[in-house]
Amino acid sequence: MTQHIDVFKLPCKGPADLSAAQALLDAGLLRAQDIVAVLGKTEGNGCVNDFTRDYATRAWCDLLAPHLGISSTAVHARVALVMSGGTEGVLAPHFTVFARRHDDAAAGANKRLAVGVAFTRDFLPEELGRLAQVRATQDAVRSAMADAGIEDASDVHFVQIKCPLLTAEKIRAAQERGVDTVTHDTYESMGASRAASALGVACALGEIDASTLRDEHIQRDWSLYSTVASTSSGIELDNNVLVVLGMSRHARSDYVIAHGQMRDAIDVAGVRHCLRDNFGIDPDTQAALLRERFVNVFAKAEASPDGQLRGARHTMLNDSDINATRHARAAVGAALASVLGDTALYVSGGAEHQGPAGGGPFALIMKAQDSDTSN
Repeated sequence: MTQHIDVFKLPCKGPADLSAAQALLDAGLLRAQDIVAVLGKTEGNGCVNDFTRDYATRAWCDLLAPHLGISSTAVHARVALVMSGGTEGVLAPHFTVFARRHDDAAAGANKRLAVGVAFTRDFLPEELGRLAQVRATQDAVRSAMADAGIEDASDVHFVQIKCPLLTAEKIRAAQERGVDTVTHDTYESMGASRAASALGVACALGEIDASTLRDEHIQRDWSLYSTVASTSSGIELDNNVLVVLGMSRHARSDYVIAHGQMRDAIDVAGVRHCLRDNFGIDPDTQAALLRERFVNVFAKAEASPDGQLRGARHTMLNDSDINATRHARAAVGAALASVLGDTALYVSGGAEHQGPAGGGPFALIMKAQDSDTSN
């Protein structure tokens, strides 16, 4: 069984503006039944009360439900809808749509972009940010790899996860049952959920020893991290939704993917190296070719937890007016846009256990050429 992948990056005028998607559906260029995942950047604050994520999710459910002949609620169980709030600075709101269809064609000679999705069970409030969330995520990553036809962990280039957070109501419900949550701060719960989810990826891919991981390591031991995990918390769900992006010989698509790491918020050298080493593109001298082949970048952004950036003090962690994740998205978004020449980029804030502390992983999706070395 071979999968054919299509990728569409769609602009939007607001979280519920799906006119670009509707146009593709009307023209027959995109079939609703083929859509397996939508990764969106919406223009909210990306914090606990960012309801633009829920707004966009509901809009996609309402759009797809009549095409699929199911209820809007049922769309959630079929399509991985991952909405990341926050388009600070130069970042442009947009949606990246992944469509997949299967047939009996023979596998190709080269590996191409493959996509797999999975969903965990709903979590109890007291499980967020703890090993229960890690273990469930670990299992879901392996399920998503199987769904993508990816057999080797080294062929996984990005794992995007949408995970839940704690609200005051959830915290109170846990306390009424005589159990406590990892934190009583709803904003801090976003980081805890992201952290546990990222470590679940690291366990699944063998990046860390799962047997030695303990609750006390989560958000404390920053030497433990995944080089391909990207996790984003939201108020709009109670489970983890996973999208695995990688390369597979069981995929026949016009796209390829490769990944790297930004060591810190201004490490664009890592992106340049990835472009040169995997796609043979020098962004400084081949800007036209880059624009022709570039589809999107998926990247994590984080304010360095030690308060330093290359020896200089930064103030992102001390700003009571603007959350550190918002500062980080704006900074990393601008840095990436300066190299890629595009502002419709998927930059997600909060990189706990996602790449080295203060930095974060990124993955580039490009239109394929036979000369690509990311096979």
